[in-house]
Amino acid sequence: MSYVDIIFELVIGYIALFITVKFLGKTQLSQITPFDFISALVLGDLLSSAVFDEGAGILKVLLAIGVWGFLIYFTEMLTQKSRKLRVFFEGKPSMIINRGKIDWREMKKNRLDLDQLKQMLRSKDVFSLEEVEYAIFENSGGISILKKPEADTPTCKDLKIKAEQKTIPLTIISDGEILEENLKQAGLDENWLYKELDKGGVKNPKEVCYAEWQTGKSLYFQKY
Repeated sequence: MSYVDIIFELVIGYIALFITVKFLGKTQLSQITPFDFISALVLGDLLSSAVFDEGAGILKVLLAIGVWGFLIYFTEMLTQKSRKLRVFFEGKPSMIINRGKIDWREMKKNRLDLDQLKQMLRSKDVFSLEEVEYAIFENSGGISILKKPEADTPTCKDLKIKAEQKTIPLTIISDGEILEENLKQAGLDENWLYKELDKGGVKNPKEVCYAEWQTGKSLYFQKY
């Protein structure tokens, strides 16, 4: 194969993979199941194998990606409509700690050891098994926990404190560039922005790597 052929097939394969992934929808890496992970690996391997296989033309590459993408989509449709098939393809969560007691049968079933369990609990800021009332091992390989009442952090409701309404901060400047759309969404303009930056000793937005604004708060920014 010539270099031109390789580049051409890579570009077409890239576009085909991009369209396929966009069509299949968004799934965060932390949420994918083992089946999703293997499907993604196979999808990428189909392209890489076809590119360096002189006997495989671009049509075969597109056909392989298209068929595999359809099979993944068809499987997703089946799992959405049937709970039994969902359990078959994706598995189901396992309660590995129930009422403060480790369920060793579920641990063995999921091939988990105590060190792995403790590591997952530490990722949730839990450093003692004694603090856990329930722990569920999710299909994605993550863990969800419910602490015992005496170990749980009290909420504003528990303390009978009136909580302030929270809003999502908007990014106003990113990598020295003003995000006009977010600025308008906040009901602000560049005159306001320059005044706020001037208060912090900044004359040019290009000096700022990041800036955000939140309702009821002043502009927060960091310079390079």
